[in-house]
Amino acid sequence: MERPIIPPYFALFLAVLAISTSAIFVKLSSAPAPVIATYRLLFSVILTVPFMFMTKGAWREIIQLTSKQWILSILSGGFLAAHFLLWFDSLNYTSIASSTVLVTLQPLFAFIGGYYLFKERLSKMAISGGLFAIMGSFVIGWGDFRVGGLALYGDLLALLAAFVVTLYWLIGQYLRSGISSTVYSFVVYFISTVFLLGHSLFYGHPLTGYQLADWGWFICLAFFPTLLGHSILNWVIKWLNTTTVSVGILFEPIGTCILAYFIFGDIVTLPQWIGGFIILFGIFLFIRFNKSKEELDQNETT
Repeated sequence: MERPIIPPYFALFLAVLAISTSAIFVKLSSAPAPVIATYRLLFSVILTVPFMFMTKGAWREIIQLTSKQWILSILSGGFLAAHFLLWFDSLNYTSIASSTVLVTLQPLFAFIGGYYLFKERLSKMAISGGLFAIMGSFVIGWGDFRVGGLALYGDLLALLAAFVVTLYWLIGQYLRSGISSTVYSFVVYFISTVFLLGHSLFYGHPLTGYQLADWGWFICLAFFPTLLGHSILNWVIKWLNTTTVSVGILFEPIGTCILAYFIFGDIVTLPQWIGGFIILFGIFLFIRFNKSKEELDQNETT
């Protein structure tokens, strides 16, 4: 495997910072959740086109994709579309903190998927770090979780969003071993756009008539959390597995809380401070003790 041009963990950190803006832009937009998701992916496709022309052989690579790669790409695009629909809609029923905390519980599903699909094994300290980070997420959202009614429904939507996006990352981990990140991102974004556009048209969501500010938020969603977030993660997933990416994304609630403080005036509470430090400590443990399957096997035989 070729060496990455930049350290994967550094790229993961930058991508998660970019993704932290997602919930903020969704809250700022007055458009329905499906429309926000549709234009986020549509503008992401448009922004990715120049990179397709700058990447040598990218269009030829698309033509040469196998039937299996196309089928998995369609599934991946469908899961990404479902993730955005579920998560964006959850923000209409529950708070930013609750929704973001629940949607970042991807490691719970990634631990299981990585073990059964890729035979990944983690050291006990790495697992402990992941669990610490998950616990920190719950500490951040603990005082904000509201039981019953629409808030509980929104929390369920966010949890389902975490499940489907983990499936998206697992498929990406498999496909990226044979597809360049630019081509993979373009294909998946395009397929996801088709799903979301069909959803909006089927349910009669108007695609025009929105305020100028909304169009600006659509573009911001495409550029920051998607192009600088998901696209970088699509590159990272070749060197870091789904579990590692999912644990890294647990940093997102910290970034979102900070942005919510400056933009919406949300107060950063003591539990959020404590939870933030627990997350950082957990991520440090995970990265410090995360070893490959080969390294674990070698340690067992020595």
